[in-house]
Amino acid sequence: MRSKLLAVAVAAGLGVTSFHVMADPAQAKSTSKTTQSSQSAEIEALKAQLQALQAKVVELEQRTDAQSDINVSTGQAVEQVQKQVAATDTQMKKSADKIAYKGVNITLGGFLAAETIYRSAQEGADIASNYSAIPYKNVQTQHMAEFRMSARQSRLSALAQGDVDPNTHLAGYIEMDFLGGAQTANSNESNSFNPRMRNVYLTSDWDKEGLHLLAGQNWSLLTLNSKGITPRTELTPPQIDAQYLPGFTWARQAQIRLVKDWDKKYWLGISIENPQTTFYTSPNQAKAPVQQTAYNITAGSGFDSANTLSLNHIPDVIVKFAMDPGYGHYEVFGLGRAFYNRYAVNGSYKNHDTYGGGWGFGAVLPLIDKTLDWQISGMAGKGIGRYGSAQLSDVTFSPNGNLAPIKENMILTGLTWHANSDVDVYLFGGRESATKKDFQYGNVALGYGNPAYNNSGCDTAGAAAATCVGNAKDIWQGTAGFWWKFYQGKFGKMQFGAQYSHTEKEAFAGQGFVNGVLTNGAASPKAKEDMFFTSFRYYPF
Repeated sequence: MRSKLLAVAVAAGLGVTSFHVMADPAQAKSTSKTTQSSQSAEIEALKAQLQALQAKVVELEQRTDAQSDINVSTGQAVEQVQKQVAATDTQMKKSADKIAYKGVNITLGGFLAAETIYRSAQEGADIASNYSAIPYKNVQTQHMAEFRMSARQSRLSALAQGDVDPNTHLAGYIEMDFLGGAQTANSNESNSFNPRMRNVYLTSDWDKEGLHLLAGQNWSLLTLNSKGITPRTELTPPQIDAQYLPGFTWARQAQIRLVKDWDKKYWLGISIENPQTTFYTSPNQAKAPVQQTAYNITAGSGFDSANTLSLNHIPDVIVKFAMDPGYGHYEVFGLGRAFYNRYAVNGSYKNHDTYGGGWGFGAVLPLIDKTLDWQISGMAGKGIGRYGSAQLSDVTFSPNGNLAPIKENMILTGLTWHANSDVDVYLFGGRESATKKDFQYGNVALGYGNPAYNNSGCDTAGAAAATCVGNAKDIWQGTAGFWWKFYQGKFGKMQFGAQYSHTEKEAFAGQGFVNGVLTNGAASPKAKEDMFFTSFRYYPF
């Protein structure tokens, strides 16, 4: 500013001088000597005028700079006030979503659901499908369609949070639905389906130390997260079917978990979780040389007596490492398990431990930011069936009485397209595959997937169950669907979704007829099922 004003003043002074000299050139020649002295006097006068102008310019510039400082200061103050107003407004909106009670903030959640289920084959299942129980063609219900309506996936949740100090944060979370089915519940008149505990846990987080403790029932640590290793960031496939897809690794169970993070970018966690074993018993098990004395027990106090519990005495242990480097989320985990039974050898009883476990991975990538997301997860190991949606068996029995873990691998991948703020479209595929664990004791076929098992009647409607053992080797599914949020506003959110899925189950090769002769490994039956779901959901909170 100063340089510009000074340049203007100098130019003005020079212009005055030039004009005075050029006004009468003839007179200038004739009286050059006389006028030299007068011009010198005028130049001195002009210099004095320039100095005076410079002083005024400096004074004016100082006033301008002072005014600029005032404007800048005022602008900064206004900006700071605007930021404070925005922060206060955001905090007020957040507070409006919470219930304050004795310094604890309570956030309600959940949704109300009205859903329909269509299956091309009868499973006798509600909104959660039973993939391993899809019937082969010999079962009459494979040829009969199934339609049901359900509100049981409706969900309620509450999150209580309190800060002990700026570094220590406590929370408790409870979540329930109505998929509990007591023996008194049916669909005849008033179905009386009972509430079911999904998640109930407490957490304690220490920011400076980067430590996170969780105790209670929650998704297993091996379940895929969308970010970090913290609760309520678990990433489930977005479909309606409550059993999710084959290939999705998960469980919800009691656990004690400790996680350490480094700058919220790198995470390492360990979890001790409730054990449970699922068994496959051979149709020829009674002919095995060593008979099982104890491997499960009828459910006692606190359980439904129609169920059984496995005999476990060592918890499942899971270790998981995850990272969020700035693009995507990545994780790997390891699982250790122990299986427990008791049997007699030569009249002497003994307890026996067999060990299993596996490893897995997962990744979530925003292929197009806020538009297209891709996720993939998988797991491989032995004795891991209970952690897959298809629920294949963990173990079978060897002729010498030991529990024999069954090898399995599972994988899931899918895309979710956020077409706009109201519509999400998804396409997923998953598979679980087991490896046979078969034994032969003389003429007795034992184990899982034995080629000597009779599969000759699996593809014949009405054939006896004895002619279709049909141990599942592969179960896979492809599914597609969408969610349309047709209302989003101050009264919550209401959406409609539809899902179609195609599932196939293929058995290990077993006995089948070749030229009228029953031959080992000649029959690998398949079962197929198409399913269609719709869902209206209202999220009031």
